Amino acid sequence: MSTGVYEDKLKNGRANFRASLTCKRKHISLGSYSTRIKAENAYNFATDLLNGKADIPSYPKSCPLLFEKYVSIINLRDNGIYFSTPIYLSKREFTYWLSPERALRFDLDDLFYFSGHKIMERGSRFFIAEYGMQTGLKEHFGIMSFAVPGRDFLFINEDELDYRRENIEIINRYHGVRRIDSLLKTEYKAIIHLRSNYVVGVYKTEKEAAIAYNKAADILTKNGFKKDFMQNYVEGISAKEYADIYTNVRISDKICHLSV
Repeated sequence: MSTGVYEDKLKNGRANFRASLTCKRKHISLGSYSTRIKAENAYNFATDLLNGKADIPSYPKSCPLLFEKYVSIINLRDNGIYFSTPIYLSKREFTYWLSPERALRFDLDDLFYFSGHKIMERGSRFFIAEYGMQTGLKEHFGIMSFAVPGRDFLFINEDELDYRRENIEIINRYHGVRRIDSLLKTEYKAIIHLRSNYVVGVYKTEKEAAIAYNKAADILTKNGFKKDFMQNYVEGISAKEYADIYTNVRISDKICHLSV
């Protein structure tokens, strides 16, 4: 049998062939195959890839390796590091390859996290598999699930695959809060939705507007509205600071007097 190909048995008794190789003291599984020939082809292809010059976009349709494994081996060949996820390192960033034509861009500071977390795509959204759950990729970067592109956040270079932090501008990070920019100042408007949108108030800070939204939701619930209002979690302040803002923040009289 060829080096790097091993036979074992499946639970149903059928023969199974595993291909693997060792490079830079790293033992790498190449996959399991139904026939010895397929496993040998995978081993030979991976060996040739480590010694060759193929790049990621040239992934052949007839490749015996999964695309993710193909990317991992090219990165090992070029950069001396093996990742189980389809990552390719550059000097100041890395790419996470979705297909031979598409890759997400990230800062090196995010390498440790994404080297151990798989990114999945559903429709136009990306998710991270973590502890049996799925977290939106945008949420990992502080973009809330309700955020609207162009209103609540921007990809500065308009490339929606570029998740380098310098390329992400978060305009509104809290539910029901809108930033208002003028030549003289920046303010934050809190808006809550019932049958239509109601203005809660306009505030000097984003956190104050977020807490005002929470207070308005509490008032409406107390007034008998059954809607399940999303509450804002406000980071960077103590419980006492939150309570002080909550107590003193002003809410529109129209909100306070709304009833079912």
